[in-house]
Amino acid sequence: MLQWTRSLLFNAQMYLSMLVLGILYFPYALISSEGALKACHTYCRWMVWTASWIIGLKVEIRGTPPTDEVMVAAKHQSFFDVIVIFGAVPRGKFIMKRLLMYAPILGQYGMRIGNVPVNRGKRGAAIEKMVRDVKNGTQRAGQLIIYPQGTRVAPGATRPYKVGTGVLYEQLQQDCVPVATNIGVFWPKRGITRRPGTAVVEFLPRIKAGMERTEFMKELEMSIETHSNRLMAEAGFHAND
Repeated sequence: MLQWTRSLLFNAQMYLSMLVLGILYFPYALISSEGALKACHTYCRWMVWTASWIIGLKVEIRGTPPTDEVMVAAKHQSFFDVIVIFGAVPRGKFIMKRLLMYAPILGQYGMRIGNVPVNRGKRGAAIEKMVRDVKNGTQRAGQLIIYPQGTRVAPGATRPYKVGTGVLYEQLQQDCVPVATNIGVFWPKRGITRRPGTAVVEFLPRIKAGMERTEFMKELEMSIETHSNRLMAEAGFHAND
């Protein structure tokens, strides 16, 4: 009951602090992309710090977060892994639905940090524009964060890796940095309670650009799943338990 109460308190301040920081940094974010990034990174640090003492969930980053223009393909188990991964790279960005551009505050932050807005069925054109913008200097290099399984996947559950990840890898012609995690062991896909422990996010050796799509997908899945299973086992979770 005590951990549930702490988790409830943590969840409440998670959304409240998002609103407060979003409003406080908004003028800075409007005039500078650096202001938007600073706001987002401040929120990530706040979340990691409050998680450590409110619910007893500490964070460990392993490997070397990339700083160049790469695709980051990550295991996705909870909202918290989004925060930890984004907070670990200098200029993270995401692919987002174009409709979200018009959402108050959220849309403006998304655009200012370099998110790629796409219309349904037109992702290829949006990606090509992003690559051109980086090459001609109108957009700074960053780390495009994607989730190959397309949604949160609970520990022990299986879900196929979507071929769109391979298509994106071919379109970008960039290295890909796989990321493994065990965060879902402590932060479940559903429910309020967050468990204490050490949540690990591990940046794995990069997969160089230029591989054939099928081989890339096999290597990516093997890398992420093997290392995520190892991290979850370290945390005491075994799929067959």
